[in-house]
Amino acid sequence: MKNDKSTIKAWAMFDWSNSAYNLVITSTIFPAYYTIITTTQENGDKVTFFGRVFTNTALSNYALSVAYLIMAIVLPFLSSIADYRGNKKVFMKAFTYLGSFACAGLFFFKLETLEWGIICFGLAAIGYIGGMMFNNSYLPEIASVDQQDKVSAKGYAYGYVGSVILQIICFAFVLKPDLFGITDASLPARLSFLLVGIWWITFSQIPFKKLPADSPNFDKMSKLNVKSGFEELLKVWHQMKEMFYLKRFLLAFFFYSMGVQTIMLVAAGFGEKVLKLGTSKLIAIILIIQLVAIFGALIMSYLAKKYGNIQVIIGVVIVWIAICFGAYHIQNEQQFYALAVVVGLVMGGIQSISRSTYSKFLPENTPDTASFFSFYDVTEKLAIVIGLFSFAYIEEFTGSMRNSAVSLASFFIIGLLILISLLFLKSDSSSSLTKD
Repeated sequence: MKNDKSTIKAWAMFDWSNSAYNLVITSTIFPAYYTIITTTQENGDKVTFFGRVFTNTALSNYALSVAYLIMAIVLPFLSSIADYRGNKKVFMKAFTYLGSFACAGLFFFKLETLEWGIICFGLAAIGYIGGMMFNNSYLPEIASVDQQDKVSAKGYAYGYVGSVILQIICFAFVLKPDLFGITDASLPARLSFLLVGIWWITFSQIPFKKLPADSPNFDKMSKLNVKSGFEELLKVWHQMKEMFYLKRFLLAFFFYSMGVQTIMLVAAGFGEKVLKLGTSKLIAIILIIQLVAIFGALIMSYLAKKYGNIQVIIGVVIVWIAICFGAYHIQNEQQFYALAVVVGLVMGGIQSISRSTYSKFLPENTPDTASFFSFYDVTEKLAIVIGLFSFAYIEEFTGSMRNSAVSLASFFIIGLLILISLLFLKSDSSSSLTKD
């Protein structure tokens, strides 16, 4: 039954459980810890990974881009199989366990175990990506079209609140290790990674118990099942070819996601490497972003209802372009704080509205939600691959993360132009997403 409050709350708890990974591992403590331990007097910011020398921050960005590329290739097939066999919760669980155990594995990450740390870092990303895709595919099943903006925003709000709570706990270990009898300087960060894994796997049990179980009595996967899964994916692809407005939106989403997701993933590393802010200040800044993002997601949901989804996304993309140029010119801690507030306002909003806008475009009562959302997620993941790789390559080529930051503006500009073109398209499918 759609719009059931308890089901929606359980669904939102998945954001609560895995957003701790997004905050601690990709946004705050891991980037700061990684940058600090891999910057030495002997080698500067250069590290050796399986015999090859990399710039430290470029290596972590390359690792993330490889993880996202793997998932961009694999997810369409897994989602089509999940739709065909009715067991997407099984895949959702598998990725969640992979990601949470990989985060816990980062407890053993030190400079001398660099390869282990990078591998766990990549596996954690794979687990997060896969779990989120299958969770997103539940949105059109649990919420009616008129409620999807609100429900999507609720999920992101839950995610921000949950992640902030764990971040504060980790913050205590990092700032006051002596209160806990910690003498090893690396232990607070590594303990935070372990807590993320425990938090993730614990709270994910709530949606696992409440969300529809699909068909639990499935047989072992056979060649016939896999073939049928591929055929299901092809069927959805042919359906999408007839949805011109949806395809155009996905193209815009592809370009502006290159910028949005890359900025979110590299912000902490940028603050540590360019401004030397330190772990405690980075955590404070990211906490500000998370808290502001809660209101940003809710505000964007309200504005979308009043002015139309596409118009709101256009306005937000323009703000992101300004953020790119602001990052290039930033010189001190106060400017970084100010920029962080702006990022927070538009970060949650653009993710939430993009997800619900895509959901509204899907055929009503389609049974292929996982397959349709796999295309959405593949679009986002490929965007991240290109965005992260470009950011890392430009940093290595020019020697400056500032140049990488300003280059992201070009992706936003292309996405903006495509979004503007949507306003000139008149069709029944777009009437609920734009306002005349």
